[in-house]
Amino acid sequence: MKSIVIKCGGSVMNELSPSFFESMKNLEEAGYRLIFVHGGGPDINKMLEIHQVKSEFVNGLRKTTAEVMEIVEMVLSGQANRKLTTMLHLNGFKAVGINGSDYGFLQADYMNEQELGFVGEINQVKTEFLDIILNHHYLPVITPIAMTENGVKLNVNADFAAASVAKAIDAESCIFVTDVEGVLIDGVLALELDTAGVNEHIKSGQISGGMIPKVSSAVSALEHGLQSVMIVSGKNEFFDGTMWNGTKITKKSGVLQ
Repeated sequence: MKSIVIKCGGSVMNELSPSFFESMKNLEEAGYRLIFVHGGGPDINKMLEIHQVKSEFVNGLRKTTAEVMEIVEMVLSGQANRKLTTMLHLNGFKAVGINGSDYGFLQADYMNEQELGFVGEINQVKTEFLDIILNHHYLPVITPIAMTENGVKLNVNADFAAASVAKAIDAESCIFVTDVEGVLIDGVLALELDTAGVNEHIKSGQISGGMIPKVSSAVSALEHGLQSVMIVSGKNEFFDGTMWNGTKITKKSGVLQ
C-alpha cells in the first residue's frame, strides 16, 4: 500500500487550514497511508527562555545538553504532539500520538556527542510497530525523539527523522509542510527541481531568505535516502485528488520547470 510521510514544523502548526486537511482526506481517498512527523522549535525556544536555559545551534542543529533534552521532550511529547494530534482528530482523522522513543521505535546513535550532546542520528525504525497502527487505519503522529541501545533518549532533527521513517517504510514521498506554496523562481512556482538546480538557484540568489533552510532540509532528506520530497503549503489545498500544488525536489537531473 502506498504511504506518504508528512513533516510538519512547529512554526507552521498553528497555521494549518481547512484546505490543508481536505488535501489530506484526498490523499487517503487516493489510497495513501499517512504518517506525521513533527517538530516544535518555536515552542521549545519559548520554554527554554522561560526556564532560563541557554541553547545554541551548531551547523543548524540544536546543541542538546541534558537540561535542554528534558525541555525538548516535555515540549515535543507533552505540547506539540498533543496539539497536532488534537487538530487531526477534530478534522476527522484517527490520529494517535507516538513518542519516537516508545518501544524504541526510533533507534539512534549519537551524531557527535562532544559537539552536539544528546543529538541523534537514526539507524533503525521499527516498522512492524508502525504497520500495526497503520493496518488498523490509525494515523500515527510521531515526535523526533529516538533512543540508543542503552536507553538514552536523543533529540533528532525532525526533517531527518521524517526522511528516516519514509525511507524505512519505502514511502512514495515525504511532504514538507511550510507557510508558502512551494519554491518560487522569478515569482513563478517551480513544479519540479533537482538538487543541482536547487544549489544553482541559491548561488544565483533566485532562492533566498527563509526559503533557503526549507530547500536545504529537502536536499538533506534526499541525502538520507529518499527519491523525492514535496514542499507544500499548510495554508492551502496541495492535493485535489489528482493534481499536486507545490514543488517536487528530486535527486535526478532534468529540465527545471
